Amino acid sequence: MLVAETGGVIAGFAALGQSVRLASHSHVLEIRGLAVHPACQRGGVGRRLVEACIEQARSRGARKLSLRVLGDNVAARRLYESCGFTAEGILREEFFLDGRYVDDVLMACMLTAVAGPGG
Repeated sequence: MLVAETGGVIAGFAALGQSVRLASHSHVLEIRGLAVHPACQRGGVGRRLVEACIEQARSRGARKLSLRVLGDNVAARRLYESCGFTAEGILREEFFLDGRYVDDVLMACMLTAVAGPGG
């Protein structure tokens, strides 16, 4: 868990972890949640949290960092794209929110080009 603090107050957090607990998938970490307090949004807190997740994932030896974001969350998708993430897939109508179905977008950032085991 990474926590952003502004003026002694928690401004946001990001949860980083392994989504699939298999040795063959240990090179991939996932941002499992990211939230910024509404009063702190658009102030760079989210960007710093994403960048900290990337740094932490690299330091843990990950080759890839993935995440899921709601399809209609355009601001978050732009943030992730500006930090090097690209869309890898879409889960159509994955959630039913506020009376409508919403897609979930799978995004990822490659962290290193170093060959893995046997490669």
